[in-house]
Amino acid sequence: MSVRALLVIAALAIGIGAASAQTPPPAAPPPAPPHPGNANLRAIPDGPGKRAAELQGLDKVTARTQRFYAPVGESTRFGTLEITVGDCLVNVPEAPPESVAYLTIVDHKPGQAEEKLFAGWMFASTPSLSALDHGVYDVRVLSCTMAQGSAPPSSR
Repeated sequence: MSVRALLVIAALAIGIGAASAQTPPPAAPPPAPPHPGNANLRAIPDGPGKRAAELQGLDKVTARTQRFYAPVGESTRFGTLEITVGDCLVNVPEAPPESVAYLTIVDHKPGQAEEKLFAGWMFASTPSLSALDHGVYDVRVLSCTMAQGSAPPSSR
């Protein structure tokens, strides 16, 4: 190997070492969920109550379904799942009905580390397009609404 090649390798090694020794910048706040790309989607018009996603959960072990409201910006529990709604949008009145919610779903199994299962947009009209893949639970978006207080979940 030539002296020139050795000098280039040494310079690269010093540069890489110096770059890795730098402290990283402070963590930025998490970004807002990206918009799903449909110009017809908008936030629910203001009204009484809180903006919320109406969700339906299925426990595959007991075969029971449960409808519940998850307020935007808050976490809601379903079994061992923690569901956080980042945003909930609906189509303008002139367009076909559609509700879409940005969900982050984390599994908190007892005695195990938490596991992020899903982060993305779920569409009410096409639940299989972006579905939660879990052995015990299914979660789907039914609608976006203004939730009135805290109604108990209904199960069927």
